[in-house]
Amino acid sequence: MNFTRGSRDHEQLFGVAYRMLGSAHDAEDAVQDAVVRWQQLTDGERAEIREPVAWMTRVVSRICLDQLGSARARRESYAGIWLPEPVPGTVGPGSVGGRPADPADAVTLDESVSVALLRAMESLTPGERVALILHDVFGLSFAEIGDIVGRSPDACRQLASTARRHVRAAPRFQADDAQRRRAVLAFSEACTTGDLEALLRVLAPDVVSRADGAGMVGIARVPVVGAERVAKYLLGIVAVSEAQGRPFGTRFETVNNRTGLVIVADEQVIAVLDLGVEDGRVREIAIIMAPDKLRSWTTS
Repeated sequence: MNFTRGSRDHEQLFGVAYRMLGSAHDAEDAVQDAVVRWQQLTDGERAEIREPVAWMTRVVSRICLDQLGSARARRESYAGIWLPEPVPGTVGPGSVGGRPADPADAVTLDESVSVALLRAMESLTPGERVALILHDVFGLSFAEIGDIVGRSPDACRQLASTARRHVRAAPRFQADDAQRRRAVLAFSEACTTGDLEALLRVLAPDVVSRADGAGMVGIARVPVVGAERVAKYLLGIVAVSEAQGRPFGTRFETVNNRTGLVIVADEQVIAVLDLGVEDGRVREIAIIMAPDKLRSWTTS
């Protein structure tokens, strides 16, 4: 098996870990920890494992389960709003198990890495999050999940059901690609030109903007709500940057499996934006500016 970075098996394991932890750095550490455990097996022990990727998935899941409790404690003391670390491109290929028991209830592979859903999953317990992701996204049976979390299959089924109810209560934006690109383009043009009226047209009346600046000065530490307040807040950031002689540009890139915006100033990535689009308008804005969450991003 090939678990080196860039291989399909590695990407599969990274996709599992990232969905559980919401941090690319922590997910990579979890995968590397699992690889070390694989390498420490004897040749005979490895030969007895019929499905190495499934075995590694269980190991990665247990590592993530152990990390989730301490991760929640760290985020509760975080300076300002915590948002997941954005990942360039797509995250993780297909299923490692069978099909979910009820596909109509399942969280899709792409949806499961949207910033909005990853943020919503922060309200879940570690067991709920693991059960939801492994069953609904990756198709593992509740018996397999029970082996990972140390509970009965019925208890794991209940964990996933409870998690699903919480997730359903959160906004789930599933605009088609063409509609989404139009909205993202209109949003980008309005912000870069400072056109307040154009920006108001592309924002939903109840739009919510959240920014993760890890305590940076001038970045709102609470959500900004409402089209007019959000528009003025965003254009204010643009104006301040220009007044400081640091105008920035935008470019379209795939952010967590869908079209997003990357903000660049002085040839450095200073922010990544994920937009929740519904009915042609932007309903949610996630702005990730924390420098340690932008390590995966480079200028082209």
